[in-house]
Amino acid sequence: MGLEVIGKLLIGAAVLLLIIGGLFLLLGRFGMDRLPGDLVFRRGNLTVYFPIGLMILVSLVGTILLNLIFRR
Repeated sequence: MGLEVIGKLLIGAAVLLLIIGGLFLLLGRFGMDRLPGDLVFRRGNLTVYFPIGLMILVSLVGTILLNLIFRR
């Protein structure tokens, strides 16, 4: 694998991360950052956040999109 191929892979990964980051910013503006099922633990100065509800939603949407794209 040449450096040119690795460069193209890195640029593609960066663009994909940019799109995913923008999607999460938009979801945050529409109030999708705290869904039912998300767990938040606060104790003193420590806050631990488990976005279980959001990850289930992202997983469902991703599964549907990938099934539509790769359907035979």
